[in-house]
Amino acid sequence: MTNPDTAGSTLLQPGLLRVHRGQLIGVAVIGLALGIVAILFPGATLLTVAIVFGIYLIASGMFRVTAAFVAAGLGSTMRWLTGLAGLVIMIAGIICLSNPFQSLIALAIVIGAGWMLEGIVDLVAGVRGTIHPRWFGWVSGIVSIAAGVAMFVLPAAGVIALVSIGGILLIVVSATTLLALPRKAKA
Repeated sequence: MTNPDTAGSTLLQPGLLRVHRGQLIGVAVIGLALGIVAILFPGATLLTVAIVFGIYLIASGMFRVTAAFVAAGLGSTMRWLTGLAGLVIMIAGIICLSNPFQSLIALAIVIGAGWMLEGIVDLVAGVRGTIHPRWFGWVSGIVSIAAGVAMFVLPAAGVIALVSIGGILLIVVSATTLLALPRKAKA
């Protein structure tokens, strides 16, 4: 008699691998395209990113304020906290829109932290051997961590340099992601 837990997981793994590969390929292709646009149009890219970031914060804050009034089952403390958090987020969005270039430093830190975490995951995958050959995981991890560190350091060097080098690093990280893709399952 087969164990239902192990039988289901062996049937699920190839499908998950296919979805995971597709997601990685999609994200890497988008990263390559954004990197190229950032290199070709650094000033416009910075302004666009800052404006979209500010709009996102305002929309997110408005959602939280609305949820504080209409969400069912929230106690009064949670309603106040949700509403105040929404108000603070909306104010942050307004500040981002009033001075878009200064808001990019915060965004650069978030991007840098994300790349560093992605690099750690890739390094661990390389050490554990879940990426074959292992050195793809190590290279991808090191490049991602270096890109993350650069994103923390570069705001002092200038915002235009940040987006140009960030575009180059985005292309490199995306290319190494494509190189480190998990292999297709054999039929």
